[in-house]
Parts: sequence; structure tokens; C-alpha cells
Amino acid sequence: MTDSIQLHTRAGIASLTLNRPQIHNAFDDALIAELTAALKTCAADPAVRAVVLSGAGSSFSAGADLNWMRGMAAASEADNRADSLRLAELLHTLNFLAKPTLARVNGSAYGGGVGLVACCDIAIGVDSAKFSLSEVKLGLVPAVISPYVVAAIGLRQARRLFISGEVFDAATAARIGLLHEAVTPSALDEAVDRCLHFLIKGGPLAQAEAKQLALRMAGMDSDSAQRIDAENAALIARLRVSEEGQHGIGAFLDKRPADWVKAQSGSPT
Repeated sequence: MTDSIQLHTRAGIASLTLNRPQIHNAFDDALIAELTAALKTCAADPAVRAVVLSGAGSSFSAGADLNWMRGMAAASEADNRADSLRLAELLHTLNFLAKPTLARVNGSAYGGGVGLVACCDIAIGVDSAKFSLSEVKLGLVPAVISPYVVAAIGLRQARRLFISGEVFDAATAARIGLLHEAVTPSALDEAVDRCLHFLIKGGPLAQAEAKQLALRMAGMDSDSAQRIDAENAALIARLRVSEEGQHGIGAFLDKRPADWVKAQSGSPT
């Protein structure tokens, strides 16, 4: 694997680690391509029984890398759409992977990082982790990750978190369904190993079919998801090049408040 992604396989378990700890494992186009390729490698390897996704360092993933965001803010709508489709392919690959997947959420997850957690079959995180779908603060929306996040936490919770952009803790993440368990950092690996113990006991074909059955019963199939991905990629591309999106991204990158919050004072962040 490359510097951005580490892949280690042992006893049928493929451990994929986002390896950009210095920037909290934030996404850029290279990481997205490398993680997509690594997942496809795992899918094609009959020796792999389950995939564990985690982050290096103290964070799971901070979402979009600032330099990547800066570049996409200056790109055309067509280029932004193509860029968003690459992220959509990553999430689609993870969500529909024909192997059990487990998010080992070793720290906080924001934006696209929340999307990765939502795409995994099982998610276990440390109780100190924080989460946010903060795109509206930039004049954007969590478009590409939205089908998977809504499927994980439900429409009611998604409506609140999509429009508020608020930060929530691991206990809340577990209560609303983003995490299956929130444990102390010292108990994380034990909790992950316990899940893997049970996963290895299942028949591989049965597990693949069971996963697709659950998705199908929830109305989520691969073909319809790809159509929705295209629509959502077009939406985020349009918002990135809009006047509000350009202003919001610029304000975020410059570490200044956007115009729509300047009039507010004494409000919680």
C-alpha cells in the first residue's frame, strides 16, 4: 500500500488504516483512490473474511483535506462533479462490499469520515470521539454521504444533524445508530476482536447474501445507489461553485466567520 493507506492481512482479517495522522486522516483525491483500490483488493481476495477500517493517530477521519478543498473551490462545476463521483465510488464500494466490514473508530470523525463509519456493517468507537456533519457551515450539504448516513441514523436524526452541523459525542452516536458500541479507548480492541470472533464463524457466502438481503429490504440496491450518487455529485458540485458555497469555503479556509454568522453573537459554536 501507499503512505496514505496501510493494508495488513492476518488470519483472514484485512486491517485498513487511514494513514495521514498529521492532518487527522483527512481525505484528498489520492487517499480516496487508494482506499477504493484497497477495498477492491480485499473484495477479490478469497482469503479475506472481514475488513476492519480504522485511522492512524488520535482521529478516525476529519473529512476533507484543506488543500484538496482549496483546489476544488477553484475548479469548474464539471471538475467538482467528477471529483464527487470518485468519493461516491469509494462509499459505494465500501457499503456494498461482499465481506463484513467493521469501523474501528479510534477517534473523531467529521463529514466524509462519518460517511465511512455509516457505510460499515458494524461500527465500534471510543467514547471520547466527536462527530459532526458540518457542511452547512460552509454553505454546502453532506450530499454524497447522505444515503448511507440516513440509512444508519434514520431520517429524523439526519434532518437535525444535516441542518444544524452541530458536534455530537459518542454516546449520542451510539444512541442514534451511527455506532453500535461506544467503549473506553482501552477496551476498543477487545470489543473489535469480540465482533470478529463471531464474524469468522459465519459462512462467507451466507454473510455476503445476508448483507445484500438487509440492504435490499431497506430499499438500498447497488444500481439505484449509483443513480442517487450521480444526482448527489451534481448537487454538491453545483453548491461548491455557487456564490454561497464559494463564500463559505473561503471563510472556512481563511478561518473567519461567514457573512451569515457575523450578525450572531453569544451563540454556541
